Amino acid sequence: MNIKKFKSFELNDFNRPYIISEVGVNHEGSLDKAKQMIEEISKAGGDAVKFQAYKADTLASKYSPAYWDTEKEKTESQYELFKKYDKFQREDFIELADYANYYNIDFLVTPFDVESVDFLDPLIPTYKIASADITNKPFLEYIAKKKKPILLSTGASSISEIWRAVEWIESMGNTDIILLHCVLNYPTAYEDVNLGMIEHMKRIFSDNIIGYSDHSLTDNMNDVLVTAWHFGAVVLEKHYTWNKNLQGNDHYHAMDYNDLKMLVDKFNFNKKIYGNFHKGYLESEVNSRRYARRSLVASKAIETGKIIEGSDITCKRPGTGIPPWMIDNVIGGVALDEIKEDEVLKFNKIKFSN
Repeated sequence: MNIKKFKSFELNDFNRPYIISEVGVNHEGSLDKAKQMIEEISKAGGDAVKFQAYKADTLASKYSPAYWDTEKEKTESQYELFKKYDKFQREDFIELADYANYYNIDFLVTPFDVESVDFLDPLIPTYKIASADITNKPFLEYIAKKKKPILLSTGASSISEIWRAVEWIESMGNTDIILLHCVLNYPTAYEDVNLGMIEHMKRIFSDNIIGYSDHSLTDNMNDVLVTAWHFGAVVLEKHYTWNKNLQGNDHYHAMDYNDLKMLVDKFNFNKKIYGNFHKGYLESEVNSRRYARRSLVASKAIETGKIIEGSDITCKRPGTGIPPWMIDNVIGGVALDEIKEDEVLKFNKIKFSN
């Protein structure tokens, strides 16, 4: 069992999952929209808001083709898409971090270059690394040297590639790694979600916290994310938008305020009904134990001094007398006092046979 704390939130299989709302660049360059979403996420009960920090010129070649559904996001060049939304500067992220702190949610950012890693260091409690950088050894090692927890997405990766990335990070003296199962398709078809891989990752990477980053559509979001939790994902990440009807980028597979609030409510309810993971009876069941269980009861009148036979007794409610499991001690015993028909047998009226 892995038990860790992410700031004040305890990550373990008994708690509800830690929910990261991935704004990414759904603010489309508007600081006001970014702030609006921080406020919404906080009010809906989310645990963290996450952005992305990149510059198109250092992230993608001008000749990099799209790998997403171009029916949903029509831009056919990675460079052109990233260029649309790489507007935020260091000062903007500082302002957003302060805003998230004011609304008491964790501020996370995925960096895509070392410059971003450096200026984000004092602003974030952990680094999130995108799936596409899982083979980027120098980048992983550079982040690992910051000695902060790392959330590593594993989309489009083999087990050996994940192992190798973990080893690179750990070789820098950083062992605080959370691995997120992820499918690197936008959107992810339901038949490709493969939540069973979470259970596999829990077995293979037993020293690591396992989570899930979701890119499927939101019409079955609760089923997908709750199932991921049941498979063992204790961190969940899902894209967030202020308006699901907007065209392009990550709006079409993102949750909004109402989705997030319903999801948080559902997890809180599930946590409530999960209750205690150690079987035992509850304080609220004490009366039920006393009155709904059965006792040994006289099936006929029993005279003082009579040796009690099996035909003299039966089992009836309430459970306030001698319990049925002691029947072998009662049969062959002696009635120390007169016992009326249908009377619950008490210890002070029976001398046990053994």
